[in-house]
Amino acid sequence: MGHLARYFSRQFEYKQKASNCFSNLKYASVNVEGFFSVGEHFWCEAVLLLEVSKQLCKVWEHLRICPQEYTCCTSEMEDKLSQQSKLEFENLVEETSHFVRTTFVSRHKKFDEFFRELLENAERSLNDMFVRTYGMLYMQNSEVFQDLFAELKRYYTGGNVNLEEMLNDFWARLLERMFQLINPQYHFSEDYLECVSKYTDQLKPFGDVPRKLKVQVTRAFIAARTFVQGLTVGREVANRVSKVSPTPGCIRALMKMLYCPYCRGLPTVKPCNNYCLNVMKGCLANQADLDTEWNLFIDAMLLVAERLEGPFNIETVMDPIDVKISEAIMNMQENSMQVSAKVFQGCGQPKPAPALRSSRSVPENFNTRFRPYNPEERPTTAAGTSLDRLRTIWRTMQHGVTDIKEKLKLSKKFWSTLPYTMCKDERVTAGPSVEEDCWNGHTKARYLPEIMNDGLTNQINNPEVDVDITRPDTFIRQQIMALRVMTNKLKNAYNGNDVNFQDTSDETSGSGSGSGCTDDICPTEFDFVTTEAPPVDSDRREVEAAATLPGWSLKTLLLIFLSLVLQRQWR
Repeated sequence: MGHLARYFSRQFEYKQKASNCFSNLKYASVNVEGFFSVGEHFWCEAVLLLEVSKQLCKVWEHLRICPQEYTCCTSEMEDKLSQQSKLEFENLVEETSHFVRTTFVSRHKKFDEFFRELLENAERSLNDMFVRTYGMLYMQNSEVFQDLFAELKRYYTGGNVNLEEMLNDFWARLLERMFQLINPQYHFSEDYLECVSKYTDQLKPFGDVPRKLKVQVTRAFIAARTFVQGLTVGREVANRVSKVSPTPGCIRALMKMLYCPYCRGLPTVKPCNNYCLNVMKGCLANQADLDTEWNLFIDAMLLVAERLEGPFNIETVMDPIDVKISEAIMNMQENSMQVSAKVFQGCGQPKPAPALRSSRSVPENFNTRFRPYNPEERPTTAAGTSLDRLRTIWRTMQHGVTDIKEKLKLSKKFWSTLPYTMCKDERVTAGPSVEEDCWNGHTKARYLPEIMNDGLTNQINNPEVDVDITRPDTFIRQQIMALRVMTNKLKNAYNGNDVNFQDTSDETSGSGSGSGCTDDICPTEFDFVTTEAPPVDSDRREVEAAATLPGWSLKTLLLIFLSLVLQRQWR
């Protein structure tokens, strides 16, 4: 009896020491440099006790997760280790996704700074040159040009601005101002000036400059704004998806993989690589479903980046914009007589101005102030000429676009390869080369089950994680929708078209998981309207709308039309 008493006494002593050690886990703090190193008292004497006294370890009580054989863990320890597993998994996902998240954050900041500075310098260059070239005449009408740049900035920052309409308004306002300057002997009312502006397209007083500039500005700004929006969406999606909330089934699998070896007295044995892959694929099943839309989004971003480097190069627009506008002013000056005559013919003869103004010599007044612009007259600043400054900024931006393209290419297939990246970490598994001396979930031996494919539906037979494939993560589906919307915008920007999507403000919002996803919650298509749509005459709208109704034949429409005509005749 004395021998048996000493045996149980010693067993109780080991159990008490190990229990006290494990209770310190609640004070542990994760150290990223050493994945399993948590706090200075981590495992304390427990590892040594488990190694030395494995023969004393018996089944103390029923464990819910670890194998039901000899163990030195209690249910309380198992609960605490489960929470520790969850915490380490969340931190590992965030650490592994650090690259893709910082790629979008840092590149968005750089591109945004470059583009804003490019706009500021282009406006400053135009103002400096026009003050020098046109003097007070420009300064008295400078708000026309200031409004142009203000609207360009507002569009770039996401404002509700139709670029084509805005540019049309700019040229119409410029025509009104110049028409008064070239005809100071007349007084023009607001109604008359509005009539003058209607002749902008018909008379082409500024030559072909407005048409060319409109094409260049719209394409370049659409591409730049959409590209920045894409960087924003990529950043938000990456940040949100990286903050995982593992399911109870995932937490159980993580505990079994990471800490059951310790409870079995095998603290130095790491999980088998294939075993880890099945656990991670089960835990990150919904994230893997993001991959298809993510890759399409990255491809679209790369296409728009190529446009920014080539035909939609913003430098070709903003660098010489002052020269182009000055050229348009010269065209107006050269054609002033013909333009005035046609306007008078269409809008009527204006009233003469007071005698004080009409006594001036019109040609001398105009020509002395509006002289041809010489590009060599651009003012010099401390940083060099404005042109040199703009070119320096754009070269920096081009390097930034090239850098962004390289980083975007590296982020393709990120979400489907995330389990492989995590399981390659030597802090987590024994590595692909170790197949026998590793933890397989039960003991130290080869892991036999096959590796699951990627995605939620492929986890139906996952041997390690219980995954409900009928309940997709709603939060992940929202991110997929956000990527789909952004990809469509990028594709349109690639073709030079701006797209205003409806109901996209909340696409990337929301939280929670596992609440299901019905067709009503997760639609597959979004309605959108493009700014390229031509206007429809009011008289034709009803006929055209009726003609598009499905299932209505031409004969039916003709009968309806004839009946309406007859009704009017009888009335």
